Amino acid sequence: MKWLIFISFCVFNFNKGFGQKIIWKEDQKLAWSNFKSKSNNMGNANVVAYTHCGWEYSAVVSSDSNVPVKIGIQTIFKENQSWKDVKRITDYALLHEQKHFDIAELFARRLRKEVEEKVVSSGDYIKYFHGIYNKIAKDYKDFQASYDKDTRNGINTIKQAEYNTLITEELEKLKKYKNVEISQ
Repeated sequence: MKWLIFISFCVFNFNKGFGQKIIWKEDQKLAWSNFKSKSNNMGNANVVAYTHCGWEYSAVVSSDSNVPVKIGIQTIFKENQSWKDVKRITDYALLHEQKHFDIAELFARRLRKEVEEKVVSSGDYIKYFHGIYNKIAKDYKDFQASYDKDTRNGINTIKQAEYNTLITEELEKLKKYKNVEISQ
C-alpha cells in the first residue's frame, strides 16, 4: 500500500507565534510598517533594526521510493519577530534590512537548485534532502553574519554598496530557481 506524507518545516524557529509573514517577491520591498515586534531581540542598543527572515518548506513524499517528490521552498519575513528603533530608522537602514531578506531569497534559490539537481524521487528526498538543507542553511547563516560584519550593520557605505551589487548579481544568476515549487 502506498501512502503520501506532507511535510512542512520552517528554518530558524518560524513556527513560534502566529504573526503575519511576507513571502519574498521581486517587486515587493519591505516597509518600516512591516517591523512589528515591540522588543529588541538582539539585546544590543546599537542595533537600529532586526529582520527575522528565512525559509519555509513543504514536501509531498510517497512510501514508494521511486515516486517523484514535490517540494516547495519559500522565503519569508516574519513581521511580529522583526523589530525597529522608531527613533533611528532611515531609508538607508531599511535598504540594509531589505538586503537581509534578499540574502534569504538568494540562499533559497541555491537550495532549490541543489534540490532540483539531486532530489528527484521520494527515496532521494529521504536520502539527501536534509543534508543539502543543513549545508545551505549553514552557508546562509555564515553569509548573513559576514554581511553584517563586513558592512558594520550598514555603517560602512562602501561595503554596503558592494554587497548590494553582489546580492543583485547573484539573484540574477539564479533567476531560473525563483519558482517556489519543485516538481520532479
